[in-house]
Amino acid sequence: MKKTTFTIAKMDCPAEEQLVRISLDGIPSISVLNFDLSARKLEVFHTGDSAPIVQALDSLRLDTTTSSTAETDEIVAANHGAERKALLTVLVINLSFFVTNLITGLIAGSMGLIADSLDMLADSLVFALSLFAVGGTIMRKKKVARASGYLQLALALFGLVEVTRRFLGLEEVPQYKLMIIVSGLALIGNAASIYILQKARSKEAHMQASYIFLSNDVVINLGVILAGVFVFFTASKYPDLIIGSLIFLVVARGALRILKLGSKTNNP
Repeated sequence: MKKTTFTIAKMDCPAEEQLVRISLDGIPSISVLNFDLSARKLEVFHTGDSAPIVQALDSLRLDTTTSSTAETDEIVAANHGAERKALLTVLVINLSFFVTNLITGLIAGSMGLIADSLDMLADSLVFALSLFAVGGTIMRKKKVARASGYLQLALALFGLVEVTRRFLGLEEVPQYKLMIIVSGLALIGNAASIYILQKARSKEAHMQASYIFLSNDVVINLGVILAGVFVFFTASKYPDLIIGSLIFLVVARGALRILKLGSKTNNP
């Protein structure tokens, strides 16, 4: 086993890191990748010649140089069992809150809660799809990432149409107490899900898609809570509809990030 260290001058955010990961994921000689974004460094544990790795990194045009290459006795392996367990746990959490938020959203007349429930349904389907991708090929993982991104985008567009309809209609003021309580519980659930995925320590495309969705959910939960507070002070439906619009824009943004992640091609 060899460890080759690269300096990647233009790799300074998670977007470039994911680009590097997907570019290298199809090289069979690679065992593991260790990233240090703050230092702009990448450690690659691999067998055989490093030439295919260098070629893949150079094709990204991120100003990559090889710092060192050395033999190592360290043995690493992907923990697919931990990935499956993490995804199954967050799948159960999200399905539970999808049902809870949808029912309470309909009862409370809150577009924010309904939007949150649809987002959690999309997440649940993403986690289910990701379970099939664990341990699979790079092409399979990219397909899962793309499918989940298209699903999120479709739900976001549907939500924006529904919000527009409610803006133009004569909707009642939503029940702010249900909005705040249920979104607070969902926030706890999503925070727990993020912690579970972090413990799995996976950086593969399908797992990163799941992590991005959960990060969006935290923003959404906080937004619905804030909307509930404004509904209380203004006695108006508009804070709920405004936050609903913003939620679906966040969902659409996350979907576009996933589509970009899943569309990156391997090294030529």
